[in-house]
Amino acid sequence: MTPGGDGHAARPRRIAVALGSNLGPRRNHLEFAAERLRPILDGILVSDFIDTPPHGPAAAGQPRYLNGVAVGWSPRGPRDLLARLQEIEAARGRARPYDGAPRTLDLDLILAGDLVVSAPGLTVPHPRFRERRFVLEPLAAVAPDLTDPVTGLTVQALLARLVS
Repeated sequence: MTPGGDGHAARPRRIAVALGSNLGPRRNHLEFAAERLRPILDGILVSDFIDTPPHGPAAAGQPRYLNGVAVGWSPRGPRDLLARLQEIEAARGRARPYDGAPRTLDLDLILAGDLVVSAPGLTVPHPRFRERRFVLEPLAAVAPDLTDPVTGLTVQALLARLVS
């Protein structure tokens, strides 16, 4: 078993990863990511992809996004998962010239079971996922029962709270 990030073998945790792209062949980028995640996440479920407007302070003038999520099981620790996500992004030419820049592929570690991590370069659960409909909608479609360890709410409840 792969170490869970603390040097000890970890039990598999349910992992949620957000997928996004707003440059180039968006669907191809997300399908590439889903295929690369298959060996990392056992029992992977990939949501449908949804077309969404850009979001955030750097959004003005950016192309629309295609977003989705992947959910599966892994004993890997969050730091190892993050490194693998960044490798997949790099394989699709992800550049980070500034915060919020357009991207060929964006993979965010949203949830890692019941883990709560706040470390330099790594925050799990993702700090803004609760306010992002483009994450919660596809996540609720494939894993409505996933629970946010910070609020104790399911993804379905978080989405209902956001849209009400």
